[in-house]
Amino acid sequence: MSALNHEVANKLREIAELLRAQKANPFRANAYLHAADTLDSLGQSVADLIQAKGIQGLVALPGIGEGIARSIYEYVATGRMSRLENLKGASDPVELFRSIPTVGRALAERIHDSLHVDSLEALENAVHDGRLGEVEGLGDKRREAIEAWLQKHLDEQRRAARPRRQSIDGPTVALLLRVDQEYRKKSASGKLPLITPKRFNPQNKAWLPILHTTHDHWHFTALYSNTARAHELGRTHDWVVIYFYDDHHREGQHTVVTEIRGKLAGERVVRGRESESWRYYESTAGA
Repeated sequence: MSALNHEVANKLREIAELLRAQKANPFRANAYLHAADTLDSLGQSVADLIQAKGIQGLVALPGIGEGIARSIYEYVATGRMSRLENLKGASDPVELFRSIPTVGRALAERIHDSLHVDSLEALENAVHDGRLGEVEGLGDKRREAIEAWLQKHLDEQRRAARPRRQSIDGPTVALLLRVDQEYRKKSASGKLPLITPKRFNPQNKAWLPILHTTHDHWHFTALYSNTARAHELGRTHDWVVIYFYDDHHREGQHTVVTEIRGKLAGERVVRGRESESWRYYESTAGA
């Protein structure tokens, strides 16, 4: 048995255990357990398989769908597994952007705050629509370096995702706001399981509510943001991070916040989709 395969398999089993403890859909937990068993019985190193066949080589294995394959690829390539960090309340987009060569903390914070992006995929979208160039203090050379790194790092995932575009667009703003409302209501009434985040939790207390729910064929995980920026700005009980997955574990994420300025001030909006949020409130006015 490959030591790396077993290491990755144990990460997948840890995800399954967290999903069960957090009362998520048993189907999702079992999918990770089946994928872990597949890796443990694999006759070659998963790193060699990825080198030879990329993500599609993983998807071809029994019990491994595209989303789980992305998590495996991410761990082999970077030593981290975002899905596991999310379930632990340990993800931090600023630290994620700092993993990009030439990006320090100050620039990572400006990218996060000005572009309203929380993932590498969302940052890639900002590259394609030209918004990355609008970040203050970002010169052409550094912007080009970031673009080149993102293209190289995400190229495997992008090629694997092309045949299945239906899951890329993700849930509507109306559905995301519905999940946001469900999370905050159940959180306030004490009806959600609590997790113990490792970050910003010196007393090691279980305080962070987490919601797993399914609507319109989408599986959602929602929890308050436990990032450094949320703590610095006093928004830890306002910013709600919503992760969404389909039945193949293809995934995405958005953050819902209370807008503090402009025509949507005081309303809950989906960061990065403000115009859609505005249209949603226009359509429901007086309803």
